[in-house]
Amino acid sequence: MAATPDPLATWLLEQEARALLRRLDRVKPFVLQETMVPAANLMPTAQIAIERYLMAGRGKLRRDVRAFIRWIRGPGRGAVPQEQQRRFTTLRLRFNTALTQFDLFAEALTQRSEQEIGVWLSGLDVAAQDALELRGGFIEPPPAVCYLHRGLGGAIRRARTRLPGGGEAPVAVVRIPRERMIGFGVASSLCHECGHQAAALLNLVESLRPALQEQRRVRPPAEARAWGMWERTISEIVADTWALGKVGISSTLGLIGIVSLPRAFVFRVNVDDPHPFPWIRVLLSCALGNALYPQGPHGQWAELAATWRRFYPTAGLDEKRQQVVTELQATMGAFVSFLLGHRPASLRGMALGDAIRMPDRTPERLIEAYDRWTVQPELMRAAPPTLVFAVLGRARAKGRLSPEREDRLLGDLITHWALKSTLDIAEICARAPRRTRSGPTRVPIATATPTARPPGVPGRPVHRRRELQPSMAST
Repeated sequence: MAATPDPLATWLLEQEARALLRRLDRVKPFVLQETMVPAANLMPTAQIAIERYLMAGRGKLRRDVRAFIRWIRGPGRGAVPQEQQRRFTTLRLRFNTALTQFDLFAEALTQRSEQEIGVWLSGLDVAAQDALELRGGFIEPPPAVCYLHRGLGGAIRRARTRLPGGGEAPVAVVRIPRERMIGFGVASSLCHECGHQAAALLNLVESLRPALQEQRRVRPPAEARAWGMWERTISEIVADTWALGKVGISSTLGLIGIVSLPRAFVFRVNVDDPHPFPWIRVLLSCALGNALYPQGPHGQWAELAATWRRFYPTAGLDEKRQQVVTELQATMGAFVSFLLGHRPASLRGMALGDAIRMPDRTPERLIEAYDRWTVQPELMRAAPPTLVFAVLGRARAKGRLSPEREDRLLGDLITHWALKSTLDIAEICARAPRRTRSGPTRVPIATATPTARPPGVPGRPVHRRRELQPSMAST
């Protein structure tokens, strides 16, 4: 039977669309509903980017819902119920998408109301921005927002990537595990996740994969299998490398903290996992660290690698796993040289290792900085956050700093970064030129007294402004 218009269906869908508008109106901007101390606020660039993105999405959805209501009251009144329902269902799916995107950022912002945690997250925002910086102006870091997660692993939703339902993320959202909020654990996780964002901005994985595939093609069969594994896990390796460049041995120590698992997991080779399996990943981190900040055969990297091997000896592995371990170790040196010597177009001819290597992050320089800071603690507060992470991690690795004192120092410093960034922004706002439109503080008016004309604008007078203090009526 042919479908005919149904007045009850028309009325029902109109009611549902109007209810949808009311529910949409209850989704308020974060600045109107999140309570937090000023020091826990997002960076203004991040706050503005998130609010503008979500407001634009809600605005478009609101216009589409109103257009549907006009349609169903007019031309759509005579449409068959199936067509009416199809159009409304599309709107409702988009409404749920808008809520999903709102909740994505709400999870990160709601924690800002927690005592102490909110301020710490603000301080980590500052550290994340520092972790995204690269000398030479090769990238323009996006705003970063940090939040805590109950799981074991960190993660990042990169800026300028697709969100659920469409649209690009306006900021980088970095997830830090709660159990990592101490010492080099937070430094390692934070810089690793920022490494994913930096790699995307520099197109590192896209430029490395074809080169690694070519290496696999020209190598002997035994080596080709290993190069295939390096290629498959290159995205995580690049992020580890970025973290090593930023915080040195803190990155490797933090990595050991998260992959110290039962032996079966440490040697588990999963071809679907983008991460290198834990045993080889730690040794690769030591090899990359020694290539970036060399210390020779008896330095910190060699000692740490030897300790890791004693934690998890390869004796007793089955033949297949033993073969994988042997092949990866045999190609590791060549792979490290290949990776750090890679010259992507985004770095304009500079090698990756040279771009991320920082002169003040060598093991010797880090200990020298720690010795200075013990005498002049104020220098620590003026240092970049990633340098602080690197120095304290090096001092901890040398036994110069206890976990208890490291925790106290980092807690104070993260709070200081949040406070300083908040006051710096407030000072910038206070010094900004006042608006020339009438307002509650000053009322600028123009007189008709001509002065010198600007170059190239003949005959056009420039007016002097005189300021009037507002009257009670104007306030």
